[in-house]
Amino acid sequence: MKRTVILVVFALLACGITASAATANGTLAVSATVTGSIALTFQKDANGPSITGAGTGAATLNFGSVSAWGSQPTGVTSTPNIGAGNFMVSAPIDIVITNANLTSASAKLQASLQSADATNTWAVNGVTVTNGSQATINGTFTYSTGTTGTSEPIQITIPFTNTTGSVSNTINFTATSN
Repeated sequence: MKRTVILVVFALLACGITASAATANGTLAVSATVTGSIALTFQKDANGPSITGAGTGAATLNFGSVSAWGSQPTGVTSTPNIGAGNFMVSAPIDIVITNANLTSASAKLQASLQSADATNTWAVNGVTVTNGSQATINGTFTYSTGTTGTSEPIQITIPFTNTTGSVSNTINFTATSN
């Protein structure tokens, strides 16, 4: 009898009758909508002073101690204008605008001051910047590749009559794809 039971078990296994595990199946539909985007960041220019926050969109440029005449901090130039009674300090930074999933080849770069400055004149690459409306710095700013940007000097014209110890403001930049 024992032999018969063993033969029956082997016969059942040979016929493919086995215990089966429970299974379940499912499907997942996946979709995404790709939209174009741009990013604006700041980098240290090869000829400019160091900036804090390089590689981000919120950096700080410190000119250091500047004067109309004499030596200036590394990367800063000073140009006195005796007839106008002022001097201009200038320091280049690199502005990096990168794009993804866009067909445009360039962007419009604009800037404005965060706060009014009744004493000093601010400019980016020779374009005066105020806290009123945004000034167009470059209407066809070519997109950057990698972290290499376009050199844009930041300029402050300071009157000889300005006796304050500190000159500061924030320049708000906006890049819009063309």
